[in-house]
Order: sequence, then C-alpha cells, then structure tokens
Amino acid sequence: MTFKIICTVINNQVIVKLPPDFNQNQLVTVLVDDFIDTKVQKMELLKNASKDPLFLEDVQEIHEDFSLIDDEV
Repeated sequence: MTFKIICTVINNQVIVKLPPDFNQNQLVTVLVDDFIDTKVQKMELLKNASKDPLFLEDVQEIHEDFSLIDDEV
C-alpha cells in the first residue's frame, strides 16, 4: 500500500495515522520533506527570475538561436 499524507510537526515529532486497512505487521518507509511546493511559491520564483540577469541572458540567447528559424515562416 502506498499513500501520501502531509503531517504537522509538533515539538519535532510527527504522528502518522495509518489507514484502517493497514496490516500492522508490515514495515513502512518514511520520507521527510521539509519543503512543500505550492503554486504561490513557484509563481514567486518565476517573478524573481524575470529580474535575474543570468536568466534574462539565457532567454535572450535562446531568442537569438531561434530567430533564424522564425524568419523562415
């Protein structure tokens, strides 16, 4: 059985409530990820990228690479 659940950390501890049909004699693997991707966080990163000189240089380089192809159409 595989399922995903986001838990609250309280006093550096996490309590995971397993589903009722979980066999108690099984082992589980726990993956701790302290960063939850959200659309808002991703949008903020994109806004910051629009002002990043290295990112803008990359975009300009790609634009120049494809400009010859664009002229063919």
